Amino acid sequence: MNRLCPTLLLLSVAALSGSACAAKGRALVVLLPDPEVAIVGRVNVENKSGAVDLASARDTTRVRGNARPSAVTTMSEAEVQAIFGEALAALPPPTRRFVLNFRFESDDLTDQSRKLLPEILRVVRGHPFASVVVTGHTDTTGTHQANFALGLKRASTVRNMLIAAGLDAAQIEVSSLGETDPFVRTPDSTAEPRNRRVDISVR
Repeated sequence: MNRLCPTLLLLSVAALSGSACAAKGRALVVLLPDPEVAIVGRVNVENKSGAVDLASARDTTRVRGNARPSAVTTMSEAEVQAIFGEALAALPPPTRRFVLNFRFESDDLTDQSRKLLPEILRVVRGHPFASVVVTGHTDTTGTHQANFALGLKRASTVRNMLIAAGLDAAQIEVSSLGETDPFVRTPDSTAEPRNRRVDISVR
């Protein structure tokens, strides 16, 4: 547990319960939703004189010296922007995720997934110093070894499409999980279109 937290703006992490403490000085603690998953989280703010819980969006407390943290109030969105707007604007954009699906036993994208490529390119170009993680997956037809290879082939196909569209190859990392991380859990040797995919994270 920290005994001194100079943090003025506390951004929550999804599903994380934490503690923010102030032993001296002044602190303004505001709990904001995680922009990537729209989950608020929960934080306990305490010092020697007492504690309060922040559990809802924009819950706020003030800590002055060793006095008990103030009663929780809710800051308006306008107040958050007025006080922390510059700090929030300086944060990197949230991670964006995309799913591209493939035809059966193939590294050929479905028509619907192919239409997502321009949006993926737009998001990557909008992230300063973007990195792109491309992970290939398969359904449970075929052997584990063959599915790992097919997942990697699918990821590499998407990587090559992004490079051909103008992205720097150094920005893109590829990997395969084969059939080990299905979107829909199925018995072995089951054809499932939603598992024939590539997951893309842009951060």
